[in-house]
Amino acid sequence: MVEIQVRDKESLERALRRFKKKWERAGILRELRGRSFYIKPSDEKREAKKKATRRMARNARIEALRNNPRGARRRRAKRPTDNRRSR
Repeated sequence: MVEIQVRDKESLERALRRFKKKWERAGILRELRGRSFYIKPSDEKREAKKKATRRMARNARIEALRNNPRGARRRRAKRPTDNRRSR
C-alpha cells in the first residue's frame, strides 16, 4: 500500500501530487488493469516473448544509432530496373 506523510507547512495539493507520483511508480493501476480478467499462463508467456522481442529490436536500433554518430541508416543498393515494358 502506498503511504505518504504530509510534511510540515506542505500544502494538500503538493502532498496529493507526491502521492499520485508514488502511486504511479508503484504500478497499482497497471496491475489492476492486468488483473481485470483472467489470462491463461500460455498467453502470458506468449505476450512476454513478444515484449522481449520488441525490446531487443528497439535496443538493437538504439545501439546502431549510437555506433553511427550521424544517425544515418545504411541504404540498400538499388536493383537495376528494366525500363522496357513487355507487352
